[in-house]
Amino acid sequence: MLKGISPILTPELLRIIAEMGHGDELVLADGNFPAASIGKRCVRMDGHGGAEVMAALMPLFPLDDFVDAPLCVMEVPDGMFPGNVAPIWERFQQAADTDLPGAHMEKMEHDAFMDRARAAYAVVQTGETALYGNIILRKGVVRL
Repeated sequence: MLKGISPILTPELLRIIAEMGHGDELVLADGNFPAASIGKRCVRMDGHGGAEVMAALMPLFPLDDFVDAPLCVMEVPDGMFPGNVAPIWERFQQAADTDLPGAHMEKMEHDAFMDRARAAYAVVQTGETALYGNIILRKGVVRL
């Protein structure tokens, strides 16, 4: 255990986010996402939701403020949710706002999202059950 770091963050995930550099991307994937077959590196966090993991990461993981959209989600099919917005996205935005208030969340077509996920530094497989509970975080610069 470490002081000031969420106990849900595993040593493996802490090592991975420490290795990442500016512009590297991290996928937080829901329980239905093919994380093991997509990710170069895959960390399992069963039993924890995606927004919960994101909230735990935000004190340690700077979002990239050099790009228009440091966050990316997968577009939902028309009519699936009101306004074509997955309910979990609000919780993702709330977590992001603790680091970079108003951070823009890009919406990307399914196949393009999957291609981007394949290129990510790592994929975190959460136990998230919400549909479309996947998000890509782009790492920014640590300013001391």
